[in-house]
Amino acid sequence: ILDGYKKATSVDVDLVIFPELALVGYPPRDLVEKAEFRNAVSEKINELASQTGETGLLFGAVTEDDDQVGTNIHNSAVLCYNGKVQFIQPKSLIPNYDVFDEMRYFEPAKEVFVHEFKDEKLGISVCEDIWNDADYWYKRRYHTDPVEELVNKDATVLINISASPYSYGKRKERREMLSILCKKDKLPLAYVCNVGAHTDLVFDGASMCFNSEGDLTALGKAYEEDFIIFDTKSDEEIKDESEGTFEEEVLNALIFGVKEYCTKLNFKKIVVGLSGGMDSALVTYIAVEAIGNENVHVVMMPSEYSSKGSVTDSEKLIEKLDISSDNVSIQPVVDKTLETISSSFKNNLNKITKENLQARVRGIYLMAFSNNDNYLLLTTGNKSEMAVGYCTLYGDMCGGLAVLADIYKSDVYRIANYINRDEEIIPQTIIDKAPSAELSPNQKDQDLLPPYDLLDKILKMYLEENKEFSEISEVISDKKIVEKILRLVDINEFKRNQAAPALKVSRKAFGYGRRFPIVQKWRN
Repeated sequence: ILDGYKKATSVDVDLVIFPELALVGYPPRDLVEKAEFRNAVSEKINELASQTGETGLLFGAVTEDDDQVGTNIHNSAVLCYNGKVQFIQPKSLIPNYDVFDEMRYFEPAKEVFVHEFKDEKLGISVCEDIWNDADYWYKRRYHTDPVEELVNKDATVLINISASPYSYGKRKERREMLSILCKKDKLPLAYVCNVGAHTDLVFDGASMCFNSEGDLTALGKAYEEDFIIFDTKSDEEIKDESEGTFEEEVLNALIFGVKEYCTKLNFKKIVVGLSGGMDSALVTYIAVEAIGNENVHVVMMPSEYSSKGSVTDSEKLIEKLDISSDNVSIQPVVDKTLETISSSFKNNLNKITKENLQARVRGIYLMAFSNNDNYLLLTTGNKSEMAVGYCTLYGDMCGGLAVLADIYKSDVYRIANYINRDEEIIPQTIIDKAPSAELSPNQKDQDLLPPYDLLDKILKMYLEENKEFSEISEVISDKKIVEKILRLVDINEFKRNQAAPALKVSRKAFGYGRRFPIVQKWRN
């Protein structure tokens, strides 16, 4: 923050703006309940303020007041200049849906105020405060509109500091919403959005500035820190080319999410179990793009059920990406384990037990690499598999970050074909082969599941559109298939509850933003 402030003052700007909770990171979650944490934040606020001059510094931070009711903790915009904190505007609308759980920690602002600064009246709001415009939303979440209140208090410039997590299509939505708001209120707006990734949440940046006619006049880069200058009096409109195709956008978000996870947790290297299938091939490519091929290691772990093509296809990808690898058969360990435990089950091990044992032996191998050499192990399961439980606890679910767990299988193929748009990077034989876990002879995913295009259609309606059985059955004629899939989603909550955090790129991902009980029988 201080480096950015110094850079800005060198080019003679009036006000330097950073995003929501820029000082602490978003979301800080239960850290805000620790007094030591809040005290440290307060010290840093004062330290930053002490180094300001006439140029203003606005940033997001956790603040406290003396109110004896509620938590007395706020998610605030802090304005500093002339060596002091001059103004604090707490967030008014406290979100409590999806991944947002701010009501657990933060009290809303009792009132909003404009602040006079250098011949302007600043109307400062924080993220959610601007997402409640009656002219844009058919159904609003809140009765009050803090931005409208700021306009009514004669604000001359609107500022919104934000930490708005990425999902595909959201950047376009922001642009449309903010443009309509500026045109209605006849005011310029600086919308400053967080860039970075915090565990499962990816923040795409792309800060936007608008003139009083709702025209876009400045645009920050996506997926990297940027420094843009906004002249509030400018009428010059620029073209918005910030959002690409689904495949391009989501791939960039996943690469960025992996890169940030490694950087912030100090992982220098990644290990992936490379099966010869589509998912592990895509995860390997993402890992290489995130931290470089010299830092990615893959392990092939064939069994007696692995096809010859699984190994040769993996070797093609390894050569193309120029990454290091090991080829270790799991069969000796599987055979010895079966021999050891069979007597406990009177030599009557069922098919699922034998299949899961193979996945768990692979998990043991991969976790050994992770433990011994401090590799980050990436899991490779996709959203379709995670939804219906087509995965093995303590087996292929082992790892620190689930890269594809918010990507449906059909979209995995779309992204792979996008990667290969100019040259074949992921071998076409991997893309073309029928998906299989290869845990039993001639096994195919469709032995147990409907075709992925049908499965994903059902899952998207159920998970992201929140449709009920009756509504889905109106679209999908086979009610038995719908009933089976919804039941599989419901009963496999226990697996997802133990899964690695999943990078969120859709409007509804598994994890913190979707909370269902493990113990439930309501559908019965």
